[in-house]
Amino acid sequence: MEELATKSKVTQLEALLTGREGERHAVVLQDFPDPDAIACGFAYHLLAAERGIQADLIYGGRISHQENIALINLLEIQMIEWGHDEIPSNHFQGSVFVDNQGTTSNLVERLEHAGVPVLAIVDHHDHQGRLTAPLFTDIRPVGACASIFAHYLAEEILPLRPSKPEHRRLATALMHGIVSETGSMIHAQPFDFTAAAFLQPFYDIDLLMDILHQRRNHKVMEVIRLALANRVSKAGLCLSGVGYLRGEDRDAIPQAADFLLTEDTVHTAVVYGIVTMADGIECIHGSLRTSKNSLSPDAFLKEVLGRTEQGIFYGGGKAGAGGFEIPLGFLSGNDSEDLAQLKWNAFDNKIRKKFFKKIGMEEK
Repeated sequence: MEELATKSKVTQLEALLTGREGERHAVVLQDFPDPDAIACGFAYHLLAAERGIQADLIYGGRISHQENIALINLLEIQMIEWGHDEIPSNHFQGSVFVDNQGTTSNLVERLEHAGVPVLAIVDHHDHQGRLTAPLFTDIRPVGACASIFAHYLAEEILPLRPSKPEHRRLATALMHGIVSETGSMIHAQPFDFTAAAFLQPFYDIDLLMDILHQRRNHKVMEVIRLALANRVSKAGLCLSGVGYLRGEDRDAIPQAADFLLTEDTVHTAVVYGIVTMADGIECIHGSLRTSKNSLSPDAFLKEVLGRTEQGIFYGGGKAGAGGFEIPLGFLSGNDSEDLAQLKWNAFDNKIRKKFFKKIGMEEK
C-alpha cells in the first residue's frame, strides 16, 4: 500500500514541478530546523534544480545544535536565516513546507502577506490544520519525513548516482535525518527501514559518523545541569524549567529532555524555558520526550496547552517526541532582574500546573 501511495505522490510531484523552469521557491523549515527538516529541504532543492527551479531553504529562527551546524557545514547545504524582514512580493513564486505544516514557522504570515501560494506540504506529523496545499500534500505518520523523500528518490524522481558528490551528500543528509528522528532507528517503522536500506549504497559513512559524533558545548551542559537541578517528577512524568535562554542556545532544551528521559523512574520528560531572540521577543519553548507507547505526544501537548485564538495549537508532535512554543507577546522585553524572576516564576508554575493536572497529580 505504501509503495502504491508513493508512486501516486511521485506522479503528482512531477506534475507540480513540470513547467516551472525559472521560478524561485521558498522551502520553509521550522524556525529552529532539525536534521530531518534540513535533509528534506536539501532534497527538494536538488529536485527543483534538476528542473531549472531555484529553491531557497529559509527559516525564521536560529540553528544552534552542534550536530545541525556540522550537518550544514560538512554537507555544504545553503540555508537562509530570514530574520524579521518582510518578504518582497514576487520574490518567490511558491512556498514548499517540509517537516512542518506552518505551525512552527514565523514566516507563514509574511509569505501570505506577500501573496506567495503554498505549492506543497510534505510532513510526517499529525495534521495541524494551519495550511492547505491543493496541488500537493503528502502527510504520513511515519518515523521521519526524510524517509518520505528517500522513497521519492527510490522511484527515480531524481536518480541517485554514487559518482555525483551532491547525490552522496543528499543521501548522507537523508540518512542522518532518519537516524536522528527515529532515535537511532529505535522508533523506526518498516517504511523508515526500507528508506534507509535504499540510501545505504549512496551515503558517505565517514561524513555521517563525523556529523553524529559532535561534542556538546558548555552551554548545553549547563542547561542539562539546570534541568537536573530543577526537575520535578510525579507518576513517571518529569518536568523541568531551565529559565531564560538566548535564541542561539534554544537547541539545548531538547537535548536536556533526552537526558532526563534516561532516568529509570521517568517515562516522559518535558523541559522548557523562555527563549529571548536578538530583537527582545520572548517565547516559551519546550520539548517532550517519552518512552511510553500509550502516550501520543501530539494529542497530549494539544490537550494540555490548547490553542491560540486563531485556532493554532501551541504544541504538537510525533511518536516519542513533541514540542511547543508559547509567545509571550506584550510580556516580552528587557525587564529588571526582579521582574524577570517574577515573570519566570509565574510561567513556570502555570506550565507545571497544567501538565500535572492532566495526569491527575496537581501540585499543592
